[in-house]
Amino acid sequence: MTEPMSVSFPPAFVWGAATSAYQIEGAVAEDGRTPSIWDTFSHTPGKTAGGDHGDTAVDHYHRYRDDVALMAELGLKAYRFSVSWSRVQPTGRGPAVQRGLDFYRRLVDELLSHGIKPALTLYHWDLPQELEDAGGWPERDTAYRFAEYAAILGLALGDRVEQWITVNEPWCSAFLGYCSGVHAPGRTDPEASLRAAHHLNLAHGLGTTALRATMPARNTVAVSLNSQVIRPLSQDPADLDAAQRIDDLANGVFHGPMLHGAYPETLIKATRSVTDWGFIQQGDLVLTHQPLDALGLNYYTPALVSAAENAPSGPRADGHGASEHAPWPGADDVAFHQTPGDRTAMGWTVDPTGLHELVMRYAREAPGLPLYITENGAAYDDVPDADGTVHDPERIAYLRGHLSAVRRAIDEGAPVRGYYLWSLMDNFEWAYGYEKRFGAVYVDYDTLARTPKSSAHWYGRAARTGTLPPHP
Repeated sequence: MTEPMSVSFPPAFVWGAATSAYQIEGAVAEDGRTPSIWDTFSHTPGKTAGGDHGDTAVDHYHRYRDDVALMAELGLKAYRFSVSWSRVQPTGRGPAVQRGLDFYRRLVDELLSHGIKPALTLYHWDLPQELEDAGGWPERDTAYRFAEYAAILGLALGDRVEQWITVNEPWCSAFLGYCSGVHAPGRTDPEASLRAAHHLNLAHGLGTTALRATMPARNTVAVSLNSQVIRPLSQDPADLDAAQRIDDLANGVFHGPMLHGAYPETLIKATRSVTDWGFIQQGDLVLTHQPLDALGLNYYTPALVSAAENAPSGPRADGHGASEHAPWPGADDVAFHQTPGDRTAMGWTVDPTGLHELVMRYAREAPGLPLYITENGAAYDDVPDADGTVHDPERIAYLRGHLSAVRRAIDEGAPVRGYYLWSLMDNFEWAYGYEKRFGAVYVDYDTLARTPKSSAHWYGRAARTGTLPPHP
């Protein structure tokens, strides 16, 4: 892809970085917090690399002031973080624990005092364990519990936080959590995963309504989808059909109800052997289809698929962890192929054209709706030099390529308003434990010392100037 002539961004473009609660906070038993599904999952033998867990993570709960100061020093303008549901509402029901809310009040105040705009995500995968014990996301009641939780946060922080995101990557919660089992809670029930997807859609709609009822009208509500770029191996009708089916499971299952108030008919037909979709109640698709103020898109790499007769040898190459159970209900006859090109430490192909393609798709899918890249980044095997510096030219090249793709999309009329680098700092990378480093800031897991990598300084310069620096 040729970079645009200009690599300067509009003056109002938001430059941020993102994290999530369980990956960085630690302090899992302090101030009233009770276990989430990720506490339980990560302490189950064999579920995470090295048996790693988030008990301490990178101790952001105690070091948030230093972390905010570091953001300001780097020149970041915005910070996307998530709230730990079980820190605020320990059982997923009932009144809030003020000590838990106070942490987020302090964090938001610290951000605002440094001129950094907070962007709050209500749910980034850490369901209170007691709600999972009651059935989790496959149960309808969980969506109503989420709406109550959203109202608590809207009342507590709506006066200071203007940008809100309901759920992050519901695809991962539904299909990695309940179908392939590589994410918490680790269940492998295809029918339950589709029920979970519907109730996450319902939670988004109910949560949006709850936020709007409790916050000032100036605040915005969005959702962050890991909408995937699905490409067919060939133009053969069987491969095109395979791509359509995976696109429905990756994308249409969420953007259909959220943006259009309907599930794709092709999705319903393709999953008929898994479920009759009888869990959809009258009026649900009105509830899920709430007007959005913005749409968050998370992108890392594209997928290449074919009909099963063209399947490659070896494990499934969908990039979503190793499991005997696929996260694609009703699509066992679809094969995934490794896309060509350079790869990150996750084994994911570096392809900025996919981000451009994704942005332009949603510029057409939801005309006029502001778009934010709420996650984009790469893991590499970062190692400090003898003098303690961490050089990561591969990550700089990745960021420059993907930000250039964003700029190209803006030039073509896409209403992209901001970009959040994933991630601010190295952290607990879910089932991969601490093996994969996505951070622009290096964390020594023995001392928890933070060291900005070369990419952090590069990105900070971009944030301060609104222009992409040259590759070093």
